[in-house]
Amino acid sequence: MRRPRPLRCLAALALVALAATSCGRSDQGSNPSGSESKTAAGKTAADLLPAQYKKSGVLRVATAVGYPPMEMYKPGTTELTGVDPDLARAIAKKLGLKLQLTNAAFDGLIPGLQSGRFDLAMSSMTDSAQRRQAVDFVDYFRTGGVVMTKKGNPEGIKTLADLCGKAVVLAKGSSNLDIGEQQNAKCKDKLRISQSEDAPTGLLQLDSGRAVATIVDYPVAQMFAQKGNAYQVLSTQYGAAPWGIAVAKNRSGLRDAVQKALQDLIDNGEYRKILGTWGVADSAVPRATLNGGQ
Repeated sequence: MRRPRPLRCLAALALVALAATSCGRSDQGSNPSGSESKTAAGKTAADLLPAQYKKSGVLRVATAVGYPPMEMYKPGTTELTGVDPDLARAIAKKLGLKLQLTNAAFDGLIPGLQSGRFDLAMSSMTDSAQRRQAVDFVDYFRTGGVVMTKKGNPEGIKTLADLCGKAVVLAKGSSNLDIGEQQNAKCKDKLRISQSEDAPTGLLQLDSGRAVATIVDYPVAQMFAQKGNAYQVLSTQYGAAPWGIAVAKNRSGLRDAVQKALQDLIDNGEYRKILGTWGVADSAVPRATLNGGQ
């Protein structure tokens, strides 16, 4: 659960209980538990699509805007853009389908898959054991929290251990707060932790000098560092975990086609080009795997 907003983290706890109660028809019978799907050799992604998708000609993908650069609106418009929309467009093209991209509440994404409202959910969703009770994941991104400081890193921070004894701001309810608290337990000279509502308000504490560092999800940190010249992002990612494209468990045929489409995009370089456009190429994965989270 990487998004720092508390509602996202709290909502994730309730997702499986709701989604796991749903049922439906399967387009293929298998649901492999390993990280690799046994797709037919020599077939294209479009070949692997079940007939219902070929007939409709549409791929319905849901995302939840508000987490740039992963998913957001273009300024002044209602056009969805970011890493996830761009990847969704590329995957749909590989499948030979027209993309229908919808903004939806994050806590409605998995139930929407289970009810058949959406075909895929692409929204910075961590591939977790809890969520895998309800959906399968095609893992496409791996990321964690990174330390951010003022430009020039005046305190000379290199690792989490260097935060001991210093004022650090962390977002409420976030996995990055957990990272900071775990480090604090190891510190003889404790961190002075304050909590912000989200990453942007936390950065205001760096601006004012009330904190010397924060821990922010890597994609978000990259965006803020590139927008201006005020911050520095340390290279090490902590608590890294895979994010996945979510597919209902009774849609294994679609899942395998999406995995094949993503692997093709990785192999031809288009995948890394998309991530590079948004400054998050360091979170690229070498292979499109299934259900690879912890």
